[in-house]
Amino acid sequence: MRGRPRGPVASGVVAIDFDAELKQLAATMHTIEQVLDIEAMQREIASLEDQVAAPDLWDDQANAQKVTGRLSTLQGEMERFTSLTSRIEDLEVLFELAGEEGDADTLEEAAAELERVKKSVEGMEVRTLLNGEYDAREAIISIRSGAGGVDAADFAEQLMRMYTRWAEQHKYPVEVYDVSYAEEAGIKSAEFAVHAPYAYGTLSVEAGTHRLVRISPFDNQGRRQTSFAAVEVVPVLEQTDDIEVDENDLRVDVFRSGGPGGQSVNTTDSAVRLTHLPTGIVVSCQNEKSQLQNKASAMVVLKAKLLAKKKAEEAALKKDLKGDVAASWGDQMRNYVLNPYQLVKDLRTSHESGNPAAVLDGDIDAFIEAGIRWRRGADKDD
Repeated sequence: MRGRPRGPVASGVVAIDFDAELKQLAATMHTIEQVLDIEAMQREIASLEDQVAAPDLWDDQANAQKVTGRLSTLQGEMERFTSLTSRIEDLEVLFELAGEEGDADTLEEAAAELERVKKSVEGMEVRTLLNGEYDAREAIISIRSGAGGVDAADFAEQLMRMYTRWAEQHKYPVEVYDVSYAEEAGIKSAEFAVHAPYAYGTLSVEAGTHRLVRISPFDNQGRRQTSFAAVEVVPVLEQTDDIEVDENDLRVDVFRSGGPGGQSVNTTDSAVRLTHLPTGIVVSCQNEKSQLQNKASAMVVLKAKLLAKKKAEEAALKKDLKGDVAASWGDQMRNYVLNPYQLVKDLRTSHESGNPAAVLDGDIDAFIEAGIRWRRGADKDD
């Protein structure tokens, strides 16, 4: 195009080859378009919109929820794709304008937008790698403190905050089912759901043992402490999943909901703990006001865990859905080092960050994307 900067152009202290960058973005978007099969997606959206417009849609509520949920997911994907396409076109115009006018400010603006667009395209490219059987599902995350005493309980609470902050930043709703608080500080365990398309495929790479090294705030001698916490991620079930639970296989315990320090949240024994006797799986829920609601929520979590167990056994590989969650020395997948230096490093992908505070505040997209790419490479090797 006439006026577009050609070859490397200085932007501040950085030289950018705009033509090469734009061509690479276009090539990546073309690949994404093929993988997503945009034309087929448009046809399915049109079909689903016709179904949603039908006056008898809600006569079958289960099917209606499935149809509207699928439509919302596809519309979201289409919006992300078309929005990125428009941003790349606008970027091309911006570069051309900068070249015609020789405007350094416009060039700086274009360079900054280029970096933002590249990050968004990379994120969408990673999404195309999520094609596993359950990757499109919502996710249930379980966190439990491991070796390390009170520091481990405090670390488990930090991890819960990290994931909930990540979800907030992406505007994904989080539903907390249960939190078991430790006596001195932190939590013994927590269970919560992230309600978003592809939450399971995205967050499943976070499953495993996380290790924290820091000067313990709970040690009056100021010694360095190593502690561990385990993260488990399972997919939320749909009605088509073949998971049945016999009531005779359940032990149901009710108890009073409690918060930090044993503070009573409810004045009735509304919290519910389900123990699946054949497998020993235990889940609790205390976020709802009624015992029946808590039991229903706990059953959602139990069935999700039973599905994970079933599929892991079928694959003869427990790590396939749940990850390695021993939460002790020698099996960690990520280190969070706050002393004697500042570094978060994933031991599988080697991705690292020198800003642990930002990571623990939810800035984990780069770790997740590296994990998804790593998992795809591992699957190919298998």
